[in-house]
Amino acid sequence: MRFLATLFRRLMYAFFLLVAVLVLNFMLIHLAPGDPADVIAGEMGGATEEMLADIRAAYGLDKPIAEQLFVYLGKVARGDLGHSFYFNQPVTDLILERVGATILLVITALALSVFAGTFLGVLASRKPNGFFSHFVTVFSLLGYAAPVFWTGMMLLILFASWVPIFPVSGMYNVALNGGRLARAFDIFHHLMLPMLTLAIIYLAQYSRLSRASMLDVLGSDYIRTARAKGVSERMIIYKHALKNAILPVVTMAGLQMSYLFSGAILVETVFNWPGLGRLAFESILRRDYPTILGILFFSTFIVISANLLTDLSYRLIDPRIHAGAK
Repeated sequence: MRFLATLFRRLMYAFFLLVAVLVLNFMLIHLAPGDPADVIAGEMGGATEEMLADIRAAYGLDKPIAEQLFVYLGKVARGDLGHSFYFNQPVTDLILERVGATILLVITALALSVFAGTFLGVLASRKPNGFFSHFVTVFSLLGYAAPVFWTGMMLLILFASWVPIFPVSGMYNVALNGGRLARAFDIFHHLMLPMLTLAIIYLAQYSRLSRASMLDVLGSDYIRTARAKGVSERMIIYKHALKNAILPVVTMAGLQMSYLFSGAILVETVFNWPGLGRLAFESILRRDYPTILGILFFSTFIVISANLLTDLSYRLIDPRIHAGAK
């Protein structure tokens, strides 16, 4: 019963947070410099005052911002994210066309960074003053400091120019003739460079965090007691210490969903990956308000949901944490 009450309270909090972020995004985008009517008129080959006025009236841009906001909130409540100014199709359809590519990129990068980073951190914690531990520390600092677009370009130079074993852009080879297995392998082949680019930065953070967390747990009294009883070091690390040391990693994994989506914008632009990040970049250049807002709404929903699931998963990882704890 306590768990259900906690779940309801956190769901309500997530709902109001989603609405607040939606309103804030709407206001910031509409108050930013630039007029979508100018971009639309430019695509049509002219920009007379009468044409600009007609475009603003057609898309409701001539109304006060407050009225536009209430109209937009009403549409969102009905499941309508609006109509794209530039692509001339429903925003929901645009998102559904691109979301699969972004989810594939983000989930694989997150999984690789979490598991590989945790594995490196655990190995480094076994000998904190050894060479491998120092190597992980230096790698973490370099990986965290490197901009994601720079990392992507370095991987392009390395694996597309010097050692050309990976495709440089796109999600698949349009000229490929083959079955589902061949298509899946081709997509995975194209995915390698974008995934590695996005994963390297966060892998460095997870390795450093898991190393520090493991060292903290290994210094606990119950670990010293287990060693005094003759429990093997492998059993201590993987059965007793890792369960408690993994909690900060789970927390960071949930919190970093927003950074992964923002990083995906740069990665998808560098590698021409046909996902939401690339769509967001194109929409920002063309001041396509409905598409930008739709992508932000979807990303916010994913991030809030991930944080909620992370919060609730604590009870499964560590039974000492009660669902009703504040």
